[in-house]
Amino acid sequence: MIEGNLVVEGVAHNYNFRPENCVTPPVGAAIGEHLYSLHKRTSGPAYTLERSTYMQGAGADIIGRALLAESQTDIVAFHETPIYGHFKDGGSALHVGLEMREKWPERVLIYGAVSPLRPGVLERVDELVEKHRVNALKLYPIDVVDGRVTALDMGDPEVCFPVFERARQHGIKVVAIHKALPVGPGPSSALGVADVEAAALAFPDLQFEVVHGGMAFVEETALQLESFRNIWVNLEATSFMAVYAPRRFAQAIGAFLEAGGGDRIIWATGCDAVHPRPVIEAFWNFEMPRDLVEEYGMPELTQEIKAGILGRNFLRLHGIDEKKLRERISGDEFDTDELQPAWGGRIEPAGDEVPVGAR
Repeated sequence: MIEGNLVVEGVAHNYNFRPENCVTPPVGAAIGEHLYSLHKRTSGPAYTLERSTYMQGAGADIIGRALLAESQTDIVAFHETPIYGHFKDGGSALHVGLEMREKWPERVLIYGAVSPLRPGVLERVDELVEKHRVNALKLYPIDVVDGRVTALDMGDPEVCFPVFERARQHGIKVVAIHKALPVGPGPSSALGVADVEAAALAFPDLQFEVVHGGMAFVEETALQLESFRNIWVNLEATSFMAVYAPRRFAQAIGAFLEAGGGDRIIWATGCDAVHPRPVIEAFWNFEMPRDLVEEYGMPELTQEIKAGILGRNFLRLHGIDEKKLRERISGDEFDTDELQPAWGGRIEPAGDEVPVGAR
C-alpha cells in the first residue's frame, strides 16, 4: 500500500530470452537487449536486475517478491503472452503465473494468452478457463504464422469475434490487448488502436484493456475513452515515463483525464520489465505541469485520482470488493510497511555492459 491505498500491478511478466527459447535467436536477443536497455534506463543503478537473471527469466519467486515484498504492490495480475512467433513459450509463460498464484492465492490473478490466428484457439480458451481458472484473456496484434508476420484485426468477425464470444460464454469479462509498443518486426499499423472500437461495439458486456495505452496514439486512445465506456487504458510501459520522460507522461495522462477516463486507467509496470517501486513512487509524487493545467486546461492529477489508478479501478473492473480483499490479505507475510531490498540483492554492478549470452 501507499499511504493506505491499495496498489495493484496490472501486468507482471516473466521474460525468457535464452537462445533455446527464441524461435529466431538473433531476433529474440535483439528484443531482449531493447527491453533490458529500457529496464536500466527506468530503474537506475539501485533497481537494475543483474543481466543474467533478467535474460534467463527471473521466475515466480523473484518477480513476486519484487512486487509484494520490495514495493508497495498488494495485488498482481500476471500476464501470459502469445508471442509465439518469436518465443517458444510465448514470451511470458503461463506456468510462472500459476506458480505465483499457488504461492500467494489471495494476491495473484492471471490473464491467459490466446492467438486467434492459430488453430485450436477456442479449445485454448476452454483450457485457460476450465483448467487454469484465468481471470481474463490477453491478445497480441501481431503473430508469425507459417513463416509470415501477420497482423491481427480485433474487429474481425471471423477470426477474433469467436474468441470473444467463447470468453463471454465462460463468464470472462475482461480482454487485454497489446497495443502501441513494438515487439519485434511487424506492421506498425497493427499497433494502432482503431480496431479495438469494433470489438467494443460488438461486445458491450466485455471490457477491453488497451495495454501500453499512451506510449503512442495518445489522441486516438483518449477519444476511445471518451466514446466507449467498455474501453480501458493499461499503463504498462507508459508508467515508466513518469520516471524518465515526465512531460510526455503528463501529456498522455492529461489527455486521458480530459476525456473523462480517470476511472478507467489501470496501473502497471510490467515487472520484471522494471522494478515497480521507483515507478510507483514517481507516479504517487507526480504533479501535472502548471502550464498544461493553466494554458491547456488539462485536469489536475489529484491524490484521489491516483489512488483510483493505482488500485481501485482494477478492483472495480474485476468486481473485487476492496473491503473483503483487505480482510483476506490482512496478516499475511506481505502485510508490513517494511520494504525489502530490490531484487533480493541481485543488482547489476554499475557500468556492467556485458552483451547478452556472454555469461
